[in-house]
Amino acid sequence: MGKRRIWDISQPVRTGIPVWPGDTAYAEERTWSIGPGCPVTVSRLTLSSHTGTHADAPLHYAADGEPAGALDLTRYLGPALLLHVRPGLPRVEPAHLDGRVPPGTRRLLLRTMGSFPHAAWDSRFTALAAETVDLLAGLGVRLIGVDSPSLDPEDSKTLDAHHAVHRHGLSILEGLVLDGVPEGAYELIALPLKLATADAAPVRAILRDLPRQG
Repeated sequence: MGKRRIWDISQPVRTGIPVWPGDTAYAEERTWSIGPGCPVTVSRLTLSSHTGTHADAPLHYAADGEPAGALDLTRYLGPALLLHVRPGLPRVEPAHLDGRVPPGTRRLLLRTMGSFPHAAWDSRFTALAAETVDLLAGLGVRLIGVDSPSLDPEDSKTLDAHHAVHRHGLSILEGLVLDGVPEGAYELIALPLKLATADAAPVRAILRDLPRQG
């Protein structure tokens, strides 16, 4: 069997990584450094639970929702379909996915950006309409992954898409980096950190080519 290509679809977590306006900036401080009397390097990290590529837990959008430590890991591991959507849309509406998601698709990833904004925060990202979440749930989708930082617009106070996700019991990945990854079927591996009581958790997300048949 030939070597299966791996696509790293995670943001590099680093000092200066763009974060949601007003959220905690990422910081990294060396607490121990290799030198006389010290054989190791150790760092103190300060970050938001939504830093970079991350999995939202229901606790993020529902007061009685489960935390990141209780997430069902099977949602974040397995076959996934990646679709490209025209960049610049305010929302992904049901019509944008009409006929493109085969029934029974369990994990759907959406590339909505022409190029991921690594250098600066971009408030004009593409959100998802709640009706689109309803459509995908009806087709059997259990996880929705996006390259945008949220399923809802930055200025939303009602979080309609998130609440649709909660209503259908779906899972969310946000902040994926899908530049250069062709549309198609892959294996997704994007396990969230086991942050027992947190509202979200960073992930190291990859796509891997599916095994060739025959």
